[in-house]
Amino acid sequence: MNNSLSYSTHNTQTIIQNALAQNRYELLEPEAKQLIETYGIVTTKYSVTTSASEAIRAANSIKYPVVLKIISPDISHKTDAGGVLLNIKNEKEVEDAYGKITQNIKKNFPNARIQGILVEEMATPSAEIIVGGLRDLQFGPAVMFGMGGTFVELFKDVSFRIAPVEEYEALDMIHEVKGAKLLSGFRNTAPLDIKEICQIIIKVSDIMVSQKEIKEIDLNPVLVYPKGTKTVDARIILSKKE
Repeated sequence: MNNSLSYSTHNTQTIIQNALAQNRYELLEPEAKQLIETYGIVTTKYSVTTSASEAIRAANSIKYPVVLKIISPDISHKTDAGGVLLNIKNEKEVEDAYGKITQNIKKNFPNARIQGILVEEMATPSAEIIVGGLRDLQFGPAVMFGMGGTFVELFKDVSFRIAPVEEYEALDMIHEVKGAKLLSGFRNTAPLDIKEICQIIIKVSDIMVSQKEIKEIDLNPVLVYPKGTKTVDARIILSKKE
């Protein structure tokens, strides 16, 4: 389980260097989540499993409902590949889902290297945001904030800052986005944890400044609650050596 790991900058570099040694320039999802956890970003509970029986034990520990996701360095778009199943409610469904995902990948990506299946908690729905990091050739490391889901896809409603950023800059980034009204208590909904969103932006900024090998970070979606957040998906791209 992820919460049994001891986190440090050393562990962060171990994750990055292990991927580069294997000529991988995109971290696997559990690697990306481990890395952002070293900086204090809260993720959904998860466990890497390599058999249906392991997946059942993990699901029982995490508590239902859970999500199952394929782990493969050869598959970026897991949903399109048939590698993600949601809202799994009991042991029988875990066993069936494990078999179905394995079959889907063998059918759709017969040459893909399968490194396991991720069992992950099905987080309670709430407002979604996206926080990103990128390394610009001209300006260097930068951070991005936007409302998640269809907002970022349809309206390109995002804000940027050059890293490192301070708390007041992170707050400005949030308020620049039109959809941010949804975070402040919209139509009788409870105000959401904007202070914690600021901390995620600052932490992504810190990652981009301190980890030179990272080219891009994409945390999407991050679910925001009245108290706290949970990062559901994390994608990290490493720079290729010149």
